[in-house]
Amino acid sequence: MMVIESVEVLKLDLPMKTSFETSFGKLTTKSTVLVKITSDGVTGYGEAASFHAPLYNPETVDTCVYIIKKFIAPSILKKDFKSPEELRAAYDYIVGHNIAKAGVENAFWHLLAQSGNTSLKELFGGTRSSIQVGASIGIQPTIKSTLTEVEDSLEKGYGRIKLKTKPGWDLKVLKEVRKIWPDIDLMVDGNSAYKLQRDLKTLIKFDEYNLMMIEQPLQEDDIIDHSTLQKLINTPICLDESITSVDKARKAISIGACKIINIKPVRVGGALETIAIHDLCMENGVGVWCGGMLETGIGRAFNIALASKENFIYPSDMSPFDEFYSEDLVSDSHKVTSDGQVKVRTNPGLGYKINDKVIKEHTTESYLLE
Repeated sequence: MMVIESVEVLKLDLPMKTSFETSFGKLTTKSTVLVKITSDGVTGYGEAASFHAPLYNPETVDTCVYIIKKFIAPSILKKDFKSPEELRAAYDYIVGHNIAKAGVENAFWHLLAQSGNTSLKELFGGTRSSIQVGASIGIQPTIKSTLTEVEDSLEKGYGRIKLKTKPGWDLKVLKEVRKIWPDIDLMVDGNSAYKLQRDLKTLIKFDEYNLMMIEQPLQEDDIIDHSTLQKLINTPICLDESITSVDKARKAISIGACKIINIKPVRVGGALETIAIHDLCMENGVGVWCGGMLETGIGRAFNIALASKENFIYPSDMSPFDEFYSEDLVSDSHKVTSDGQVKVRTNPGLGYKINDKVIKEHTTESYLLE
């Protein structure tokens, strides 16, 4: 049993080394939220990796801070919990706000790993000693700069290249990439920028470029139009933003809306829901991979451990921190090997050393609830 003695919520602003652009905007500074839960003198860390504005989904760093302070923390403080399931049940009455919930739940998993002197990989039922990772290339100023980014990523050993696209920035880019690299594992991510009727001709032409998958081309809350589109194209559709729960995954699979699912652990509410979606997909022959939200090393630790589970069969978005940031919130960040692998840590706890100095430097707001 664990009695939650305190909950601390930290809002951070992390300057990015270079801007990162998707169909929903350009980032030059990444905001995030850390959650610290203390029990019996031990502190667990979790990350609610949201954004500064409701561009990717409805949550923001400010809504995460508010929901944790106002609702989640009061629901768990001074109470005993023996499992993540019990913890989640305490705030299941809250509708939505999965990213805020994930930050709290993951902090509890960190507590469990420390108290049991075990690794996150073991707690999550991971089976791999390393995971394959892919590069995610944002929308660039020019096609030439895109080609440079692809070349750099391949030289670093990434086994899969993902290109962010949007209407008007898609087929021409793919044509030039395929001219140089006709056989690399290549996929695109539309981040919900396309519309079925308006962009159908373009979406059908994606079939010409031998893609691993098209990630979330249509609206973020849609599975009906994705089901229609999947019947019209050969390229597998991968759902991302549409999958916020195991129930949403079940419905999408049942109507043929996708052949692959990208599970972002914070988007679905934490490790418990991630594992449930993983298991459902495995039962139905749907492969999954682990996506990212530009997390720091703290959030990445949970993602890497989860991605070591059996049905994470596609390369995950687990670029090391120095692709985006000058400093990480852990002092021994993960690295990508020359063959595009990341080692899964098996040491007890988070698997990484928390860098409190860097956390303090970039914290803009903090709230301690006891």
